[in-house]
Amino acid sequence: MKLHEIRDNDGANRKKKRVARGPGSGKGKTAGRGIKGQTSRSGVALNGYEGGQMPLYRRLPKRGFSKPNRLSFAVVNLGQLQAFIDAGKLDVKADVTEDALVASGVIRRKLDGVRLLAKGELKASLNLTVAGASQAAVEAVEKAGGKVTVTRPVKAEEAAAE
Repeated sequence: MKLHEIRDNDGANRKKKRVARGPGSGKGKTAGRGIKGQTSRSGVALNGYEGGQMPLYRRLPKRGFSKPNRLSFAVVNLGQLQAFIDAGKLDVKADVTEDALVASGVIRRKLDGVRLLAKGELKASLNLTVAGASQAAVEAVEKAGGKVTVTRPVKAEEAAAE
C-alpha cells in the first residue's frame, strides 16, 4: 500500500444533497418540500408530530401521581451534626430541637419538620427532638449515648395557623 492508494471505505463519504438547483437535480423548484402549507416554509419544526399517526406521547399510558398534600422534610445527616459540634456551633449539653438546628445554621428552614438520616458518624451524645428519623440514625445516636425523640410532623400551614 502506498500513500496515493489510500481512500475511504465505500459509503464512508456521501455527497451533500444539493436542493433547489434546477429540474435536472431531482430536487429542484420546491426542493422536496411539496407545495404551499406550513411545512413548506422555513423555520417550522412540528415537535412530536408524526404525520397524522397517533404520536408517541399519546400512545403511551399516563404514569405516576403527585400527592398534593405530601410532606417535605429538611434533611440532616449525622455527619453534619458532628461537624457543627466540632466547630462549636451546636451545644451538646442542651437539647437539640428543630429550632436549635435552624438557629445554629445546620438547616436553613424547617419546612414540615426535620428528618434525621444516618449518613456520617456521630461521636457526641445528643438529645434530639425531630419530626422524623431513620432507624439506622436512631441506633447510631443511641450507640453514641444520646436519645432521639420523634414528634408528629406538622404541615407548615398548620403550624402558622396555631
